[in-house]
Amino acid sequence: MHGLGLHTNKIKVKNIPLLVWLTLIYVHFVAPGILNNKNFAPLPTSFWALHPYEDAFWNRVQLAHDRYFNPILHPKYTKRAMNNSTLYESLLKQNFSDVTNLTSIRRNFDKLPQQMQDFVRHMQRRDYPTLLRPDGVCGAGAKDEKEPTLLLLAIKTTELNFKNRQAIRRTWGQVGWVAGYVRRVFLLGKESHEEPSVDSSKLLQLENDHYGDILQWNFTDTFFNLTLKDVLFWSWFSDFCGQTRFIFKGDDDIFVNTPNMVTYLQHQLMKPRAHKTMKDFMVGDVIREAMPNRVSDSKYFIPDAFYRGLYPAYAGGGGVVYSGLLAKRLHSVSKGVHLFPIDDVYVGMCMMRLKITPVHHPGFFTFDLPQKDAEQLCSYHNILLVHRRSPDQLVKLWAELSKTQMQCWDMPLRDAQEKGDKP
Repeated sequence: MHGLGLHTNKIKVKNIPLLVWLTLIYVHFVAPGILNNKNFAPLPTSFWALHPYEDAFWNRVQLAHDRYFNPILHPKYTKRAMNNSTLYESLLKQNFSDVTNLTSIRRNFDKLPQQMQDFVRHMQRRDYPTLLRPDGVCGAGAKDEKEPTLLLLAIKTTELNFKNRQAIRRTWGQVGWVAGYVRRVFLLGKESHEEPSVDSSKLLQLENDHYGDILQWNFTDTFFNLTLKDVLFWSWFSDFCGQTRFIFKGDDDIFVNTPNMVTYLQHQLMKPRAHKTMKDFMVGDVIREAMPNRVSDSKYFIPDAFYRGLYPAYAGGGGVVYSGLLAKRLHSVSKGVHLFPIDDVYVGMCMMRLKITPVHHPGFFTFDLPQKDAEQLCSYHNILLVHRRSPDQLVKLWAELSKTQMQCWDMPLRDAQEKGDKP
């Protein structure tokens, strides 16, 4: 180490293992403390590999981008890029092109599953035009609104899932005044129309004319493209929803106890220093230290030729709540993070770039209720969300919630039971 003019006993870089630090020094010089400097985008420290000899595609393209923000290798970028989204986007495309031209990457590309190859071919693109917009400036539900929106329900759906949307509109997705103003927007791409069928785009236009709650972009609606719904939604939100306090982002097969959710969020706003903590606020069913799924027939399959390493902490994509302030920060930081095919993991990657960890809340059941709880009379009165419910089940659950309201009025939220607080 003395040959490099560095002394390891004087170098202190938080949370960087010695082996990784040594690798960094031999690959390129990184000044002591540089990873914690807030004046430029930090290098990742745990959730993607730092070794340049790795053949995992995503790791390579992200590392190539990160190196542009090393102030010693590229000092001009550290001053210009943070407030220049055009530079961010051009650099993403440039390093994507550089890495895909590498022989080792081209050799491994044909080994990827077809779905992954399709994703890679388009993963640097984010400029998809908007086909349908909601009736209100920031989603349906603006009529007679007299104060800033408390909660925007942003629900990922597809063109053909009309029954799901109708069930949500009739139950937990109702808008207007619900102890605080609530709005609603459904997020969609385009159907591939590979098989002859009814032209769903015309039906969707009629649906939006009637309900005014559709936000659709011109990209193919596949599982791996769910990440696009996040980044395009953040962009739209930043432009049109500046005063909105909170966002609930979820799938169209979940059940939400909206009154509990609204009351819980109102309590968050009343906490001390809430005006400062809101910029980091995200709660959900948090998953930590998850490994990529290597089962080839799973829809979550991520081959090691595409990504290596653990995932960051992330909130399960079935449903998550975060502040409007954080949504704008996610929009900004996402411009420096290459798209990843699992949407909730990608949000976790962006959160880690902001040095924020989502907070786990036991009221989020993204993997369903335990059987013993589901059989209890008041089981849906002390939760915020449960995943995997059909349209018919949503309607029945909502009716049951109303029917048992008097019997279960004093049920506390799960995270508040020990304190005896009521939702």
